[in-house]
Amino acid sequence: MLMPKRVKYRKQMRGRMKGKAQRGSNVSFGEFGLKALECGYISARNIESARRAIVHMMKRRGKVWVRVFPDKPYTKRAAETRMGKGKGAVDHWVAVVRPGRILFEITTADPEVAKAALNRARYKLGFKTKVVAREVLGEGS
Repeated sequence: MLMPKRVKYRKQMRGRMKGKAQRGSNVSFGEFGLKALECGYISARNIESARRAIVHMMKRRGKVWVRVFPDKPYTKRAAETRMGKGKGAVDHWVAVVRPGRILFEITTADPEVAKAALNRARYKLGFKTKVVAREVLGEGS
């Protein structure tokens, strides 16, 4: 499971998810990518299950890049505990995703397999996404 080796502070505040992705919004490494259309948290388990779905669908033909990393601690209070007594312990790690962020990229010889694999990964995530292709320079003009 993905998580940071060490962090400066053990617990973080949740913060607000507003605006579009500042960086990581272009398909840089592969040919096809999975782009987020909504804000949300993606946990380390979600990332791993989506990655496994992609790898399984491609049958080890091609390469996969994971473009998000869960570096935010998500705390949770124990079940049936009273209010007060401080903040809960770290439950799992999440990555903050904003609209426009590329989550996964893949390269393979067959574009149909690539699109099918990314569509399979879409079901593992808790927000809307779409499959995008790499924009080649000079193609639009």
